[in-house]
Amino acid sequence: MGIFVAAMGASSAPAQTAPVRFDLKQTINTTGVDTTAKALGNAAATLARPAVAATTALALGNGAIVQAQPAQSVTLKFASSVATEAAWLSSAGWPLYALVDRFGATSAQLDQEANCVAVAVYHEARGESLEGQLAVARVIMNRAASGKYPPSWCATVKQPWQFSFVNPRTGDFPYTNTNCDAWRKAVGVARLAAANAVPSVGADVLWYHATYVAPSWGRRLNMAQRIGTHIFYRA
Repeated sequence: MGIFVAAMGASSAPAQTAPVRFDLKQTINTTGVDTTAKALGNAAATLARPAVAATTALALGNGAIVQAQPAQSVTLKFASSVATEAAWLSSAGWPLYALVDRFGATSAQLDQEANCVAVAVYHEARGESLEGQLAVARVIMNRAASGKYPPSWCATVKQPWQFSFVNPRTGDFPYTNTNCDAWRKAVGVARLAAANAVPSVGADVLWYHATYVAPSWGRRLNMAQRIGTHIFYRA
């Protein structure tokens, strides 16, 4: 309004017969801007600062990620998916055969160490119950952890004269049919054993033999339990 008053009434001269012309847009642009104002700065840099929250996430067997706490920016700490999921399913009442079926059917590849365990389970115990197969897998892992045998699962399996299916001179494995149900079960058993998610023989059980043989070393050990056609021992 002050602009109009200045333009129309501030002068004492007689009224003009011609209309007063002025550029309203130019007038607003020149009078309505505070030239002393400072820039707001880099708004993008200010607004883009993330709200970071660390949270634990679980990768399920089907590839889905379950996150414990939502956040704009998340630091994921992956738990062992097989161990966590298998323990949860087991506590929910899943029997061993269902767990073996689930983790044996996954498309994920076994690493070299777990593959050695699966091969041993396949050749040593594929005719046994799943409990018996799991016990064989645990004996291999117990040996590797005991300090009395080679420190890796593969080296323990390939140690000369320990497992009858292994060539004692070369450490080579015989042919394994990886397209059969027995192999799929061996894979599931190896995964569960590696995750230590299902109860099996104790950590001090390092030996076993078939019931149809009677090795002399068996008399020096304490029998832990019999599962199927295998007898398991602790020192």
